[in-house]
Amino acid sequence: MTSHTLNDVALKELRDGFIGNIITPDAPTYDEARKLFNAMIDRHPSLIAQCAGVDDVVRSIHFARQHGLEIAVRGGGHGVAGKALTEGGLVIDLRQMHSVSVDPVARTVTVGGGATMSHLDRGTEPYRLATTGGRASTTGVGGYILGGGSGWLDRKFGLACDNLLSVELVTANGDVIRASETEHPELFWALHGGGGNFGVATSFTLRLYELSSVSVMLLVWPPEAGVDVLRTYRDFMESAPDEIGGGALFVTGPAEEFVPESLVGRLAFVVLVTYAGPLSEARQVAAPMLALGHQGEFISEMPYADLQCMLDDPPGYRNYCSVEYLDAFPDEAIDRFCAHANTMIVPSASQHILLPQGGALGRGRADYPLPWRQAPWLIHPYGLYQDAADDQHVRQWTHDIRADLKPWESGAVYLNFIGDEGQDRVVAGLGQENYARLAKVKAQYDPENVFHLNHNIKPT
Repeated sequence: MTSHTLNDVALKELRDGFIGNIITPDAPTYDEARKLFNAMIDRHPSLIAQCAGVDDVVRSIHFARQHGLEIAVRGGGHGVAGKALTEGGLVIDLRQMHSVSVDPVARTVTVGGGATMSHLDRGTEPYRLATTGGRASTTGVGGYILGGGSGWLDRKFGLACDNLLSVELVTANGDVIRASETEHPELFWALHGGGGNFGVATSFTLRLYELSSVSVMLLVWPPEAGVDVLRTYRDFMESAPDEIGGGALFVTGPAEEFVPESLVGRLAFVVLVTYAGPLSEARQVAAPMLALGHQGEFISEMPYADLQCMLDDPPGYRNYCSVEYLDAFPDEAIDRFCAHANTMIVPSASQHILLPQGGALGRGRADYPLPWRQAPWLIHPYGLYQDAADDQHVRQWTHDIRADLKPWESGAVYLNFIGDEGQDRVVAGLGQENYARLAKVKAQYDPENVFHLNHNIKPT
């Protein structure tokens, strides 16, 4: 059903008692409301329901199903595939639902389903408490947690979903339920990586940890140093304590004071070392990296929330990215990884990323549908660029990297890091046995696959 078939009577029916905003295509705010982080995505929903509370979500689901409208659910709108938007359907937009409530005694936080990382991190900061969050402050909490939730603190505190205590969720029938270890436990298991398949998550309760500050070391080299530095970084991370996070990446050198003028606007190699503790300790632990003769540096101790927004990806760019997990990262793999930096678009906001795993992330519960958590490394080619004429080049660059590192790949996939790559990749992201179990959960809570705009799990 398209917008012209939704008559005034039907719209009045939805608006009556709706606390948030109902936006139609003729509204002056429509184009801004449908804009996603990925500028590639240009879809035109019939309605955008900007929900102010759970009752609005329930009404939106009932209305969409009554009128045959496809449902998309929007939290942060960062998903690279653009599944937060539907062509001709109804968008349940949760962005007004971003409350953060901290219990400093119990060390827990309850956060609205439409909150961003910034809402969560700034909400817990006054209490000197934190939990694993995404690597950009504008990322939506909901999709991030439901996909597993990897971040700078995951080696210390585990994945975001490892710290998930409960979820409030609205089902396809409009029922409001609470999932936890003791309530709807099979659904709760499914929400640890199964994504938005099972309903609209309207709030999350998470475990918090004491963390007054983090240390950050951003070290810059010319690109030709990448191979040698990366070999040292690999060896460093294989014995690093859990407090160490970060990654290594090729980027276009930004116009910042700490970047050598010769690398501004040109390809550069960067290592980010984060440390969940004071700078004095961080310097001692990171001594092997600090001894490699970097040409630029930003070194500081700062609040965790400041780190979270320090490396935000810029909005308004076309996005294409993928991921592969590696069981090993030998010298030959390093050589191949570094060679592909020469084919990325420079200058652009694109990033050719290597991230370490291990620590608490790797030791977490093995029964969750997250088969990628045991791999020691991941590569994450992330194209951020402006010209549509570059689409094919970026796609090819991304897939060439994956193909070249195939001898060491684990076969697992973090679904939050990919777009539409086919059903086989969805199954790989969850594991074959897990997928079958998830399909049974899907059949119980969404048998008609109402919530299918995601990395979809088809109900059995």
